[in-house]
Amino acid sequence: MTAIRAIVTDIEGTTSSISFVKEVLFPYARERLPAYIETHGDQPEVQHWLHEAAKEAGIVEASRQEVLELLLRWIDEDRKSTALKALQGMIWQEGFEAGDYRSHMYPEVAGRLHAWRGEGLHLYVYSSGSVQAQKLFFRYSDAGDLSPLLAGYFDTETGPKRERVSYERILEAIGERPEHVLFLSDVVEELDAARAAGLHTGWLLRPPLEIPPQPRHPAYASFDAISL
Repeated sequence: MTAIRAIVTDIEGTTSSISFVKEVLFPYARERLPAYIETHGDQPEVQHWLHEAAKEAGIVEASRQEVLELLLRWIDEDRKSTALKALQGMIWQEGFEAGDYRSHMYPEVAGRLHAWRGEGLHLYVYSSGSVQAQKLFFRYSDAGDLSPLLAGYFDTETGPKRERVSYERILEAIGERPEHVLFLSDVVEELDAARAAGLHTGWLLRPPLEIPPQPRHPAYASFDAISL
């Protein structure tokens, strides 16, 4: 493998358990979304994302209640909406800061991130969750504050994770050539898009899943198994 200078990692299923997001974060935001919009709906940032949600749904004029019902449906559908992710991030911030939960990290992740950073690698995150939510996730992790290790964050405002152009934009933003960047994810379609942009890829398949044949992407059961 050509010398790797930067690593871009996904979160769900890669650094952290999907179940934490689906069983803790999603229900937390869903339960609190109606009251949050009621009490914060006049704030410019919240108004912006409510407008963006209506725009995404093709609704020209929508009441606040209609947008709320739309967002709740999107949560149930796990829709990758930038507007929804931004609003969820605002609610999650309150939960993280209140100590209601800490984000899950697989046991070896913190150690590997520290080791890679110590070797001079630049570390980035690319997730469907908002940049705000990503920062909270790594700051308030059950392995401690990992945010000082990270050089930057990317979300769906950069582009869809299954499209080549999104990874080309990340390369431009971090100033690296593709052959010097490794992208880690548990989703093959994301890895295919990154590979099409010229990046190296690593497929994270956590136990107890068996690793099926996948010649395009080296498969790993943990960060400790990744060879650079």
